[in-house]
Amino acid sequence: MSYELILLEISEGIATISINRPKALNALNPQVMEEIGAALKEISQNKEVRAAILTGTGDKAFVAGGDIASMAQFTLLEAKRYSSNGHEVLFAMENLEIPIIAAVNGFALGGGNEIAMACDFIYASENAKFGQPEINLGITPGFGGTQRLARLVGKGWARELCLTGVMISAQEAKEIGLVNKVFPPEALMAETRKTAKLIASKGRVAVRAIKHAINRGFDVDLRNGCAMEVDAYAITFTSPDAKEGLTAFLEKRKPDFKGEI
Repeated sequence: MSYELILLEISEGIATISINRPKALNALNPQVMEEIGAALKEISQNKEVRAAILTGTGDKAFVAGGDIASMAQFTLLEAKRYSSNGHEVLFAMENLEIPIIAAVNGFALGGGNEIAMACDFIYASENAKFGQPEINLGITPGFGGTQRLARLVGKGWARELCLTGVMISAQEAKEIGLVNKVFPPEALMAETRKTAKLIASKGRVAVRAIKHAINRGFDVDLRNGCAMEVDAYAITFTSPDAKEGLTAFLEKRKPDFKGEI
């Protein structure tokens, strides 16, 4: 499929989705969300892809938020459709059978922060800024900001960020647990790709099982979450990767994982 507002590159088993509206600071609109959804579907059907990166083009913004010009014209039903469709794309990111790393290279505000949180984890450049400024426009977050943010950093920080609309630095985001690592801008993509390649070298069945167990177990009680882990653990033994990994360890060599999901 051809894309107008995003770029999709696949190399060495790594898919990189770049939101490509630099003049608009990569602002989200219905077409951008539709194209991200299509790219996720394309990635899911490519057995060579073992990890993914989501970023924005240019050096100013990952995603600076929603496209205000288009949002200003929304009716109630259009706003609901836009929010609902956005949620479905973000759930598709979470449900993708490979991990997605957000490489945040500038502003990640509103929908930008929300789309980053739907990735498996976030790496940021030192000049990145995070926030949920929707309240400054008289509206609420619409792509999960009130929900994923609270789950990631706790209710207190989620309330402060959503109710004040303030921006925080990459280092502050790291301190509250929103961001995993912070790098100089020129090193961000190389470091993100290094981690993506490391994950891509692991067994696909185990990677998928871990991602699903963490996501599905997060909102249940500990006993039920651990029951999910028991199932995930057992399922990995159906893959030839388990035999390869265990045998390689005993033979003191690097495993060569070739199992399929």
